[in-house]
Amino acid sequence: MTGTNAPALWITGGGSGMGRAVARAAAALGWAVAVSGRRREVLDEVVAEIAADGGEALALPLDVRDKGAVTEAAQTVTDRFGSLDALVLAAGQNAPQRRWDNQDMGEFEQIVGTNLTAVATVIDAALPHLRQSSGTVVAISSYAGWSFQPGAGVAYSASKTAVSSLIRTLNQQEAAHGVRACHLCPGDVATDFLEQRPQVPDAAARAVMLTPEDIARTVSFVLESPAHVRIDELVVSPVSQA
Repeated sequence: MTGTNAPALWITGGGSGMGRAVARAAAALGWAVAVSGRRREVLDEVVAEIAADGGEALALPLDVRDKGAVTEAAQTVTDRFGSLDALVLAAGQNAPQRRWDNQDMGEFEQIVGTNLTAVATVIDAALPHLRQSSGTVVAISSYAGWSFQPGAGVAYSASKTAVSSLIRTLNQQEAAHGVRACHLCPGDVATDFLEQRPQVPDAAARAVMLTPEDIARTVSFVLESPAHVRIDELVVSPVSQA
């Protein structure tokens, strides 16, 4: 258990991109951070960066689609830090084949499994702990989860839109425990996730997109808001967003 009495944050998809930036930003604000993802080496890098800056972090490698691993990880966070005060869901998946005429149903199931079912699984595992701490949930969704985007893909659009309903029901049903949740919908963000697009944006296109640090500042705003304040949904986009 931590000796700092710092609030504890668990981030899925915490090894890269937006999740990694959130971990760094939250640690700088005094949160003890647990980062999960499938690649231990990048998680260990995040933990080392946070430790070098004087923060406290824990690597918890897992596949968010593995219910048993998720349940175990939630318990590990509370065992290590003494509580689980916030959850940021940053793991996501898409594929270049995004149309009804070329999508693969195996990939469809993987995308929905990562973007929707796993979000519910992680929230469900964390919720008993979040109830004890009047905790906060931030689901990093997508611009496509807020507004229909034709190029986002069948599976991606459907799964991200459904995340909105997960968050709305969470807020409606768990308010009595002080739990609050935010559906965060970023526009274009310059991360490696862009490599999954049918046409990968070039450097000029990425230069006018949001950065992972922009999203980290937004998440920090939600996490640091007073306990009586709930930010149900936030849409953040670059000026260049089409």
